Amino acid sequence: MRKKPLPRLWLITDARNDRGLRRALAALPRGSGLIYRHYHLTDSERLARFRGLRRAARARGHLVILADSALTAREWGADGIYGSPRALVPRRAALLHLATVHNPREIALANRLGADAMLLSPVFATRSHPGGQWLGQVRFRLLAHLARAPVIALGGMTRQRARTLGWPRWAAIDGLS
Repeated sequence: MRKKPLPRLWLITDARNDRGLRRALAALPRGSGLIYRHYHLTDSERLARFRGLRRAARARGHLVILADSALTAREWGADGIYGSPRALVPRRAALLHLATVHNPREIALANRLGADAMLLSPVFATRSHPGGQWLGQVRFRLLAHLARAPVIALGGMTRQRARTLGWPRWAAIDGLS
């Protein structure tokens, strides 16, 4: 059971935005969310960086989600996990489950496994996947309506694009850093 409402705005960590993360966390509205990835670090560096950012995020009332297993999320003190819908198995009580989805098949799997929210991407062209295909506004909305859980728009998102899309929840790496 979730104690806090699901945030509308999510900052996702990456090697590209590492230097500005504390500033970016402080600039987010209270009660936003942080999705910690930092795959580029060694295990010990990743844990140390997570602890520092978790402290900064919690000071602002942000939820902290870890891109890792449910077991690691519990050990590290995260509020939930982020990743493929397959990461939702086995279901761990008291953890939020944010599934990354890109197509109807992944949305159906996340629905079946009980995701608490889905990050649907990429809505727009993104630096993370230069030259890759993106959904666009119409396809994003069609796919989002297949989800039984709240959908968070991801991929090339900025404040301006979020306004244009008119979607209540969105996440970004570069667009919030």
